[in-house]
Order: sequence, then structure tokens, then C-alpha cells
Amino acid sequence: MSQRPAPSLLLLFLLMIPGVCSQWSVSYSPSHICALKDSSVIMSCTYTYPTGHQIRKVFWTKTLEKDNGEHPDLSKDPEYSQRFQYLGDKQQNCTIRLSHVTLKDSRMYYFRFITNKPDGNWIGDPGVTLTVTDLQVESPERVTEGDSVRLTCKSSCTLTDRATFIWYRNSQPVTTGIIGNQLILWRVSRKDTGRYSCGVYGHSYRSAAVQLNIRYPPEKPVIYISPSGEIMEGDSVTLICISDSNPPAEISWFKGGMFVGSGRIYRISKISSDDSGEYKCRSINEHGEKYSDTVTLNVMYPPRNVSVLITGSGEIVSGDSVTLICSSDSNPPAEISWFKGGTFVGSGRIYNISKISSDDSGEYKCRSINEHGEKYSDTVTLNVMYPPRSVSVLITGSGEIVSGDSVTLICSSDSNPPALNFSWFKENESSAVGSGQSFSALQSGRFYCQAHNQHGSQRSDAVTVTGEAFINTLLYLHIIHQFGELIMMIFLFQFIMVLV
Repeated sequence: MSQRPAPSLLLLFLLMIPGVCSQWSVSYSPSHICALKDSSVIMSCTYTYPTGHQIRKVFWTKTLEKDNGEHPDLSKDPEYSQRFQYLGDKQQNCTIRLSHVTLKDSRMYYFRFITNKPDGNWIGDPGVTLTVTDLQVESPERVTEGDSVRLTCKSSCTLTDRATFIWYRNSQPVTTGIIGNQLILWRVSRKDTGRYSCGVYGHSYRSAAVQLNIRYPPEKPVIYISPSGEIMEGDSVTLICISDSNPPAEISWFKGGMFVGSGRIYRISKISSDDSGEYKCRSINEHGEKYSDTVTLNVMYPPRNVSVLITGSGEIVSGDSVTLICSSDSNPPAEISWFKGGTFVGSGRIYNISKISSDDSGEYKCRSINEHGEKYSDTVTLNVMYPPRSVSVLITGSGEIVSGDSVTLICSSDSNPPALNFSWFKENESSAVGSGQSFSALQSGRFYCQAHNQHGSQRSDAVTVTGEAFINTLLYLHIIHQFGELIMMIFLFQFIMVLV
């Protein structure tokens, strides 16, 4: 190592004298130091000077340039004073410790001493070079699950001591896979994702953390529904698809097998029964794809579209079996009640009348009710058809035929549809004597009517019609008995004329 004396003509002259130079020296060991940021550095130093000199002042400086006629003392520099410690003496040892070194401390440092002799000043030039380095983790840019990864802890210079490297993942020590300044991860998985940093044993300093970003296909997605309880028609419903993947996956939504939307969140602002069904999401990136388990949206709503269906078609005839079916759209399924007019007559979706009669004719409706509301159907009318019944004959007047006049008989019946065909008969005669709802009887006798519609016929009981002709006949027979054959012939002639 060469030394440079303080600029002095006397010293320059002395240097030319053999043996004098060897008496002035400063030795640094080592002359180059590489230290970690924030560590403490020992700069070992020894010095010699000629016999007869006494040391008056020793100090370290970071520059060969003088400031106000003197080299600046490192121990008085505000940037160093709290970190600088002189370990040597004023005889031969000039070792110092510099604590908490920073990157700005990287430079050459010099030891200077001053003796009691005139121009007895000496500075050790060149000095000791300090390089302060930080640690950096070098990692591959792209890592896929299953790869083997090599992380390297690097510095800008070679550390002087035999460094033992330590590694951290997410600030926790890693104990396996360390070889020298490298960390080897075999067949990485997504659990190896994290922030990796390195350090040197015995030093508190750690490198900046590097994110190891391991790429992997999506995990099986999970769907969350909000709100999680019962869903009512008109509610706002949100489906959220959660799937772990790297890089982040694209999310698609399906109802049944039909695509309905994309993005991690699928929102239905005003849900309706049409939105009920099974939903699933698909998570896909460049490494693969996965579908969730299906989830079911079950939208609740009150009854609607309530209607009554009458089985069969055409006319309902007395004696038929008739079934009424109440159709209702609701969720949950509704309870069904039946009403004839305003009277409750039964419950259940089907109302059956096994042998219908005219008494069952009327207006029917069903009521559909669940916990969310109720609704009635429109009324339907059961119009039961039946043949004539309760057929009877009404006699207008006294029922007695007056000479030259007649008696009107009217046939009445209960039937549906009303009977339009009526036939009149005289008892003990097979042929009809008249038709129509009314009949004029011109002679005495027992008469009845028969009412007809398309479903059948029924006859009435017979009624008796009496008249003047019948009474006169008895009188004539009496006179004939009293007055002889002539009179009898006259009366008989009259009787015949009357009958005609």
C-alpha cells in the first residue's frame, strides 16, 4: 500500500532519503470491504511513524480535500458522528467501527495522524474502500403450478465474510431448499404463492420482498346468493361466483344450458317467477375451466291465473258425472276451496259431482290461497239438462162445457231445456186428440198431456172435463121412457145432432 505525505517541502525532501519513507505508513486490512446495508463494519487499520515523534491527533476522513485548511474529521460529521466509533489508540492501532451503514456510505475512507514535530502529518492514501450493498431476490417472471423454481439472493458485490443466507416467505422463515444463496422450490403449487425475501445470518437487514406469482387453473367455483332467505317476486337478487385462479378467471353465468350474463356478480333487479330455475357459473383462464354446482332460485309469489275447467264438452245431462278442475299458478302451491254462489261446497284442486242433478245447477268458482295472498277464479255456470218432469194439466174456468162453448186445458212441465212439444190424449184412446201447450176440449171426458224435449218425455195425470150435453142425455132417456117411442126418436135425433 502506498502512502501520500501531507504536502510539505521538508517531507518531500525526507522521502528522497533512503529508509525514511518506511517509517511513515498506514495499512488497511482488508483494503476493500463489501457490507450489507444497515450492518456494522470494522475497518481494521495500523500505522507507523518515525522514532522521536509523538502522536498529537488521530482521525478518519472521507476526503483528501481540505476544508478550512484541514481534512474534515469523520467523527464530527453529523452524518457519521452517532455511528462512528474509534477502536484504536494513539500509537499503532487505528481501527474503527461504522454502524448502520447506508448505500450513501459507499466510498473510500482515509486515516490521518498528526505528530508533535513540524510538518509531522500523514494520511493513508489510498484508503479503505467501503461498498454498501443491499440484497435483491431474483426470480423467474412466469411460474406455472408444477414447475420447479430457483430464487437467488443477489448483491452488487461479494460480501467479505462467509455469508450464510436465510429466506423468508410472507415474513416467516423458510427452512428447506436453501443451497448457498439460492432457494429451490420443487414442483410448486398455489400454496407456494407469496412474498419472498432473503437475508444473511447475523444481520437484521432483509432484502425487499418479491412476489412469487404462481399461475394455476380455476378451482371449482362456489355461488353465494343474496339475500339468502326466501325470495319473493319483485325482490332484488344477487348471485356471486367465487373461484380461486391465477391469472383471474373470466366468469360466465348460465340458466339451465343458456348463457345469461358475465362477470363475478350477476344481479336480477326485480325478480319474477320466470327467473326461477337452476343457475351455475363457469370460471375460465388460460390454464383451464371449472363449473360450479348448480343452485336453484325458487321465487315465491301469490296465486294468479286462477281459472276453472269443466271436464268434457257439450251439454251436461242429469245423471252425468261432472268434474271441475281449478287451475292456479302460485309458489308455494295454493290451497283450493270451492263455492257455489257464496256457499262453500268443497276443497281440493278437483271438485267432482258423480251423479249431477238439476239441484246442482248454478254458478261455481274456486279460491286459491297461499301464505302470500289469495285470488278467486271467474264464475262458471253448470246448466244441467233434464227431460220433462212434474207434468200437469191446468183447467181454465170451472171445467164444465157450456152449450156451444169449450174448456181450455194448459199443459205445464219442469224441464231443461223447456219442453216445446206437447201432445194431448183422451183416456183410453191411442191417438192424440191435439197438440201445443194449450188444448180446447169440446166434449166431456178424461184428458191428459205429454211434454217432450230432446232428453225425454213425460205424461201428466188425466183430468175430467164435464159438460151440458152429458146431462141432457140422461134427461132424454127419462122422457123416452115416459112418453113413448116417438118422443124417444125425436130426442134421439136431437142428441145425435148435438154430438155431431
